Amino acid sequence: MLYLYQKGAGQPQLTLLGDEHRYIFKVRRHKVDDTLYLRNLEDGLIHRYLITYIDKRSVILELQESQTLEIKAKAPLHIGWCVIDPKNIEKVLPSLNEMGVEKITFIYCARSQKSFKPDFKRWEKILLNSSQQSGRSVMMELNVAESLEAFIAENPQSYLLNFSEQTLSSQSSIDTIVVGCEGGMTEDEVALFAPQRVIGFDTPLVLKSESAVCAVAAKILL
Repeated sequence: MLYLYQKGAGQPQLTLLGDEHRYIFKVRRHKVDDTLYLRNLEDGLIHRYLITYIDKRSVILELQESQTLEIKAKAPLHIGWCVIDPKNIEKVLPSLNEMGVEKITFIYCARSQKSFKPDFKRWEKILLNSSQQSGRSVMMELNVAESLEAFIAENPQSYLLNFSEQTLSSQSSIDTIVVGCEGGMTEDEVALFAPQRVIGFDTPLVLKSESAVCAVAAKILL
């Protein structure tokens, strides 16, 4: 873990209790005079604290220094992801966060099951843990769109990942791309995109939605 997330990071003094105390005291086995790095994931700063007191219930930290240190991907990437089973989304969220995806908007496409509802509160916890492990300095944004038409209206520069002779490469200059759900996109949905904005992978294999999302992020960002 490269830093600890704390909403109040940046304050002159902090007291850690509960799970945060257990993590520092029992898991990491820190002691008085050790240094901890904290972020609030809002101001782009990393804050260096000194542990000045530890007992069985609390840890007291004193701020030593704050400095700007932004750690993010080389380019912004917004993925419009047609809604699939939330359990499958959760499996790859940490990987997408670690690769530096800036934002994911979950879209209710024609073949998305409307019973699937994003659990943003749960997913934000997953992203917090992933950000602490990877060093990412800004939280990934999560959003939802009720239809593909609504998403395109807000993001007219979007590309569509689909079967196409135009292939995605690491040199592709794309900042917004839509990935379909299981079963792919309908003809009407594909027709919403200009032909030059439909792009595919150079492979004969058919990828699951979550595999395709990870491949897109890796191709564009890494």
